[in-house]
Amino acid sequence: MEVNRFLSAQHANSDSQYENRLRPQGFDEYIGQKKVVDNIKVMVESANIRNQAMDHCLLSGPPGLGKTSLAMLIAQSLGSELHLISGPAIEKKGDLAAILTNLQPRDVLFIDEIHRMHISVEEILYSAMEDFRLDIVIGQGPSARTMQIDVSPFTLVGATTKSGLLSNPLRTRFMGNLHFDYYEAEDLAKIIKNNASKLEIGMDEVAGDHIARCARGTPRIANRVLRRVRDFALVDGVNEISEEQVHKSLDLMEIDFLGLDRMDRKILQVIEEYYGGGPVGIEALCATLGEDRSTIEDVFEPYLLKEGFLIRTPRGRELSEKGREHIQTSLKNRD
Repeated sequence: MEVNRFLSAQHANSDSQYENRLRPQGFDEYIGQKKVVDNIKVMVESANIRNQAMDHCLLSGPPGLGKTSLAMLIAQSLGSELHLISGPAIEKKGDLAAILTNLQPRDVLFIDEIHRMHISVEEILYSAMEDFRLDIVIGQGPSARTMQIDVSPFTLVGATTKSGLLSNPLRTRFMGNLHFDYYEAEDLAKIIKNNASKLEIGMDEVAGDHIARCARGTPRIANRVLRRVRDFALVDGVNEISEEQVHKSLDLMEIDFLGLDRMDRKILQVIEEYYGGGPVGIEALCATLGEDRSTIEDVFEPYLLKEGFLIRTPRGRELSEKGREHIQTSLKNRD
């Protein structure tokens, strides 16, 4: 399988080399998301039997749960080339048209953050997905005319963290609409064990379980913590990661036993100390923290809400009893 990347600058970083190394190399190595994987297997097998392009599918869910890895496995199983692109990187209709016209039969086009594509660019996909052709308007006014360009039958795999922001015309053109859920700690522990082997370092079972509990149900975070713990272990000159090594690493990374980092705890502390536990409006909270609204709502709040540390009410955010207890425990440990 070949991979062509058309990624925005924020995705083109040195971490991609390590991420690819730790990605599953086959469906049998893909841990978790069983219902999603089972559906994809059926779609892939059907396409191979028919010797046609697989139906388009939309993968939705929080970031870091393995949507890109699954797209790679789809292309691998189809024996096709994978083209990776980020939705915000497609600025003009011509950019997308150029990519579509260069696809070969049964190729897989993966568009990450597909909900962030501009609506004028998105419209190019409608006829391409249904009829495998591009409808392009040439000229303006009375002299305008439509030109049709055929494209090879392909599979579009869209990934989104906010499926509600997709337009209805685009959403209904996906034959498969599959949602990713956060991982259980048991599945994360298996992923960590496998990836420790790929990084050629030993790890005892207790250490792996501890990392899994702090990974916020997300393989990407588990891998990030694993790599940092590996670095600390190498610097200390040990060949096997122990629970002591994990504790030391997490302390330096300011990640606590429930996976909350410094900013997570700061949000809870500000609500408790400045606003008496809430409720507090999001704008006031952002002003106090010095962070923009989208960062708070998209990066930090989802996990705090999921784990029950925060409650979102019509009057604003407020701490739950669990959130208050965690703040008190954190302050005691710091003292």
